[in-house]
Amino acid sequence: LHLLQPSRALLSSPKRSSSSSPHWRRPPCCRMSSDSNPSSSLSHTLTLPVQPSEPVHVFAAPGVSDSQFRSAIESSLFKQWLKNLQSETGILASGAATLKRVLIQGVDMFGSRIGFLKFKADIFDKETGKKVPGIVFARGPAVAVLILLDSDGLTFAVLTEQARVPVGRFVLELPAGMLDDDKGDFVGTAVREVEEETGIQLNLEDMVDLTAFLDPSTGCRVIPSPGGCDEEIGIFLFRGNVDPEIIKQLQGKETGLREHGELIKVRAVPYENLWRTTGDAKVLMAIGLYEMAKREGLLPMKSQPASSARW
Repeated sequence: LHLLQPSRALLSSPKRSSSSSPHWRRPPCCRMSSDSNPSSSLSHTLTLPVQPSEPVHVFAAPGVSDSQFRSAIESSLFKQWLKNLQSETGILASGAATLKRVLIQGVDMFGSRIGFLKFKADIFDKETGKKVPGIVFARGPAVAVLILLDSDGLTFAVLTEQARVPVGRFVLELPAGMLDDDKGDFVGTAVREVEEETGIQLNLEDMVDLTAFLDPSTGCRVIPSPGGCDEEIGIFLFRGNVDPEIIKQLQGKETGLREHGELIKVRAVPYENLWRTTGDAKVLMAIGLYEMAKREGLLPMKSQPASSARW
């Protein structure tokens, strides 16, 4: 366990790769569904293996540029969503439903890659002919880390406090972040996010994947809001022993990537009070996973020593 100064240089994240550009054409009609009638001339047609005779028409909503539309279609966010639809537990797997149209409504770029993607999918149940609710906010996989530090007979959880504009409040939460590439490196991302948000440098081999204990049918990830968002989170655990001075140094420490607008303060909260300290879903899910895994005897017996901690 290494505790680092906020000014420490951090490794840059690899960029998402893009596949070859798809074929683009101007459709004779851009009608999306009965309540969507985009006037955009941008469209794309794709064929899915699970419904080879039923092509899927993808359109861009007004305001979505040509480059944004191309990036959306080629993005790992969109491709992973299509893959999920056709997976063993996917909506289209049994053939009882069909995907007809997708309307790309919004694209938020994080530098050269897509960070967030908003679209609407027209999926119909074949038996009833009814449309399945299909408004999607795609942001992709993420990680969160439950850091428990034993010190002088007490156990503390390390949280971050930062402004969360969507809820209009400062929120106490687990150190967390999105995967920045297509490689699915959950544990590597977890270690990097902890360093960026708390200044603590962890070793990969000391991390325990709590979500790996879930049944394989779940994908071994937690899904906070499946009714509107595709986010799947891997939750990891680190537990170590530290001197009381380290807890004092962490309390109120200012961290985060300032150039990215991250204004973060670190908080050390007694674990016994953690469940009622914040409404952050990541915290509450992590507590549940940790306590159940501990009850089942799935966790390492001893905490990791942290005698090599430094600032």
